[in-house]
Amino acid sequence: MDRQAYTDWVKRAGQALIAVIVTMGSAAAVPPLPPLVVAVDNGTEMPMAGFRDNHLTAGFHKELGEALAGKLGREASFLLLPRKRIAMALEAGQADLVCLYLPQWLPGKFEWTRGFFPVSEVLVTDTTVPQPHALQDVAEIPVATILGYYYPEFDKALGQGFIRDDGHSSSGNLRKMAAGRLHHAITQQNTLDYYLKVDEKLSIHPPLVVKSYKAQCAVSPKGAVQVSKVNKAIEQLIKDGSVSKIISNYQNRLK
Repeated sequence: MDRQAYTDWVKRAGQALIAVIVTMGSAAAVPPLPPLVVAVDNGTEMPMAGFRDNHLTAGFHKELGEALAGKLGREASFLLLPRKRIAMALEAGQADLVCLYLPQWLPGKFEWTRGFFPVSEVLVTDTTVPQPHALQDVAEIPVATILGYYYPEFDKALGQGFIRDDGHSSSGNLRKMAAGRLHHAITQQNTLDYYLKVDEKLSIHPPLVVKSYKAQCAVSPKGAVQVSKVNKAIEQLIKDGSVSKIISNYQNRLK
């Protein structure tokens, strides 16, 4: 290598090294994105959510929140609140979003994602009484419900004949059935499946499906993420099979 060629090589190597150092410095200077703050009702039960020492440790809310955060390039942070305080937290920007809801459940000026998480609401009846084949079959009969929850299909079908027996949780209502205190309860199919596997056993008729829907996420107007980006993340989760995997993970555990 002659002197000029060597000089040129040293110059190019130096320029390349400077470029690498500048690039590394620029990357190091970019602050990480803030966490995705996901609100979760602290009264929710498995398989939707499991808690220990006031921390979210398991369930659909945890796995879905972490999966969404990953697609958005963030870490997930869970804000556990009583259900009545979730709307206020979203409105104030204390949480970025809450998932597995429907708009009619959460009044407020929120942006809603597309529906994507399949849920079935069912009427459960024990085998000591006749199996209902329509909602009208439980008119004037107490049905275990959850305090503060809205059941529009029952209100529409039964009117004043919809006799609610409010409890604080689905598992508590199903335990009332197991004890013979009630014969009918409204719950979600996933919740029923989990309860029958891990808790007291009930002898029940095939549940009557009241409605099937795809739950959504409500996005805070003052949060750190836009609904369009959350929808894009949801599309990716559907496309790569993550949503189906989250559900099947729990179904497989119940086998």
